[in-house]
Amino acid sequence: MKLVIPPNYKSFLNLKESEKAIKLIKDFFEMNLAAELKLRRVTAPLFVQRGTGINDDLNGTERPVSFPVKDMEGTTAEIVHSLAKWKRMMLADYEIAHGYGLYTDMNALRPDEELDNIHSIYVDQWDWEKILSPEERTLDYLKKIVRSIYAVMKRTEFVVYENHPEIVPALPEDIFFIHAEELLERYPDLDPKAREHEIVREHGAVFIIGIGGVLKDGKAHDGRAPDYDDWSTETENGFKGLNGDIMVWNPVLEIAFEISSMGIRVDKGALLKQLDITGKTDRKELLFHKRLLNDEYPEAVGGGIGQSRLCMYFLRKAHIGEVQASLWPGQMHDHCKKSGIILM
Repeated sequence: MKLVIPPNYKSFLNLKESEKAIKLIKDFFEMNLAAELKLRRVTAPLFVQRGTGINDDLNGTERPVSFPVKDMEGTTAEIVHSLAKWKRMMLADYEIAHGYGLYTDMNALRPDEELDNIHSIYVDQWDWEKILSPEERTLDYLKKIVRSIYAVMKRTEFVVYENHPEIVPALPEDIFFIHAEELLERYPDLDPKAREHEIVREHGAVFIIGIGGVLKDGKAHDGRAPDYDDWSTETENGFKGLNGDIMVWNPVLEIAFEISSMGIRVDKGALLKQLDITGKTDRKELLFHKRLLNDEYPEAVGGGIGQSRLCMYFLRKAHIGEVQASLWPGQMHDHCKKSGIILM
């Protein structure tokens, strides 16, 4: 059982207060994110058809929950892992204008997750996608979007404080940027998670650039699918990668805490290169990939922002089960209850 009980932990809010605060956070953050990035809310699927290439395969090892469709003989549906590729299809199909985008409430099931304080079978996030021009495929533009999202996080933190003054703001004024390659150079003897821990503890809020591409030590900082984020393009700073993760320092668990995974999406050249690097060139025959290679999709930037992760952070909760309803091992449930951690 992977469970951490912080010493002398006691939730600032009881269950009833927590439910109200969760709604406050989700409503405020969603409205402000949409206004900040000029996003339109759309309805999203819970499942997609297998064999289309639309589902997100994450690190490539996680199994999607699937089921046969009775009235569609020979068709199998898969519960989504995320909507990373589906959103880009919708940008094209909804004919969204340049500079604007869409977002949705994404609900997913990831049964292969190792359950602990911050990982659950149930995933809820805001999935968003925005159209950009070819000239905006730059690291500077990516940083601009990151700063916009971070500004919304700061405003949300203030609103929580206004309603619950016992929860004191902890986010630094600005978010710190570092490439995974620079992080490796700074901490060559540490593994990626330990590197994240050190840099985020130092700066409080960090955007780690270049997730998915192989670094100088012959390993990727973390896995990333080859067909949505662009992690292979060399940027103006001499490193590769137009994507990354927003991480903040979690003062309750005292860990680097991922809030968002995002990036500029692959264009035709990056897609072909990354499929070749990962040995997945057969995907070129799938629906999503065919449409991209046929220039049917606009240039885009997008990502996912964890709803439960945000609520857990802003309400200073020790376990993600304190802000969402899911399934937990009996031993974990009992140990949490004895330790004052009330799982929903």
